[in-house]
Amino acid sequence: MKVVVMSKVKPKKKKQLASEAGKDNSEKKKKKYWMRMKFKKKAKEEKKAPCQLLGPPKDAKLFSSNWKALQEILKSSQMTAVEPTTTQQQPNGPLQEKKTKASKNVHQNTVSSSKTDSEQKVKRKSVDSQAKIPGVDTKQSAGFKRKNTYKANGEQAAKKKKVEATESKPTEQDIWFDDVDPDDIEVTVGPEAAEIVRKRQGVHKEDTQSMLVKEKAFQGLTRSVAIDCEMVGVGPSGEDSILARVSVVNQFGKCVYDKFVKPSEKVTDYRTAVSGIRPQDIKDGEDVSTVRKEVAEILKGRIVVGHALQNDFKILLLDHPKKKIRDTQKYKPFKKTVETNRPSLKVLCKKILNVNVQQGEHSSVQDAQATMRLYTLVKKQWEADIKNSADKKSEKRKPKSSKSAGKRRVAGLSF
Repeated sequence: MKVVVMSKVKPKKKKQLASEAGKDNSEKKKKKYWMRMKFKKKAKEEKKAPCQLLGPPKDAKLFSSNWKALQEILKSSQMTAVEPTTTQQQPNGPLQEKKTKASKNVHQNTVSSSKTDSEQKVKRKSVDSQAKIPGVDTKQSAGFKRKNTYKANGEQAAKKKKVEATESKPTEQDIWFDDVDPDDIEVTVGPEAAEIVRKRQGVHKEDTQSMLVKEKAFQGLTRSVAIDCEMVGVGPSGEDSILARVSVVNQFGKCVYDKFVKPSEKVTDYRTAVSGIRPQDIKDGEDVSTVRKEVAEILKGRIVVGHALQNDFKILLLDHPKKKIRDTQKYKPFKKTVETNRPSLKVLCKKILNVNVQQGEHSSVQDAQATMRLYTLVKKQWEADIKNSADKKSEKRKPKSSKSAGKRRVAGLSF
C-alpha cells in the first residue's frame, strides 16, 4: 500500500499580504494620476484655443441630419420660385425638353401637394379652435376671437350664477317653521326667506330712516322736541364724562340742532365703539358754554322727549319742568311690553317699532329720532294719562267747602 501524504498549504504571512495590497494601491494611484493629467491637458488646450463664435457648420462632417433636411427644403423652394430664363439646347433637343418638362411637372406637383397639405392642416387647426370657442364667428380675426372668448366666458359665468341663484331661492313650502323672528331668519337663511315669513306675519320691513323720519314734513321747531347727547371719558381711567355732541330733532324727526363740542379737558377715552366720536370730530367743535345757551333757548317752554333724560340734563347742566319731560325709559306701558323696569332704547325700538337701532356705533341724531317716534306712537294716550293724573292731584289739593269750615269754628267755640 502506497501512502500519499498531502502537503499542507502554508498560509501567507502578513508581510506578503501587505506587499500585495500595496501593489494594488499603487496601480490605482497611477490610474488616478494619469486621469488627472489627461483632464488637466484638455483644460489647458481649451484655455489656449481661441473662443469661436457660434454659427452654421462649414464642414460636411459637422452637418446634422436636421440641418441637411432644412437645406434641401430651402433649395427646393428656391428652385420653384426662380424659373430658368434660358434653355440650353443639346443634341437630343426635343427628347431633352420633354424630360425636363416632365421633371418640372413632377417637382411642381410634389411641392403643390405639400403646400396644400400644410394649408389644410392650418385650416383644420383654425376651424377646430373656432369650434371650441362658443359664440365666435369663423370669419373674425384672432384679436377679436380673444376678446369674444373673454366675453363668452363672462356670460357663461353670469348665467351659471343666475341658475344657481334661481335654484337656491327658497319657497313657501321650504319654510315650514313658525314663531321665528324674521331678522334671525334673514341672518341665517337669507333675505328671501325672511320676506316670506314677514308676509305670513303681516309685517313689512322698512328702512330705519323712513320709519323714524317723516318725509316732506316741517323742518323747523315744534311744540315737542327730542334730545340726545354723546359723551367722552376724561380723567386717569376715563370714567368721568364730558359733553361731546348734542342733537335735537322736531316732532317729525327732522334734525333741528346738531353740534360737536370742543373738549374742555384732555380726553382719555373717546368711547368710539359706543359714542361714535373721534378726535377729528371734536377737535374744532363749538365751545361748551355757547352750546348750553343755544340748547336752553330751544328747550324753553317745549315738551322735551328723550331716553334717560336725567343723564342729558346733568351733562348739559340744565333744568327743565317735570310736567314737560317725556322719558321713554320711565313710561309704564313701555315697561310692561318689554317686561323690564329699565328698558334700553334698542330693545324698545325692536319690540315696539320693529326697527334696529344702535347697531355698532351710536348716533345722537338717530337716538333722538327713535325716542320721538316712540312718543308720537303713543302720544294721545301718554298725554291723556298725564292730564288725568294732574286732575286727580288737583282734586286732592282743593280746599273743603265754607260750610264745613264754619261748623268747625262753631264746634270749637262751644268747647
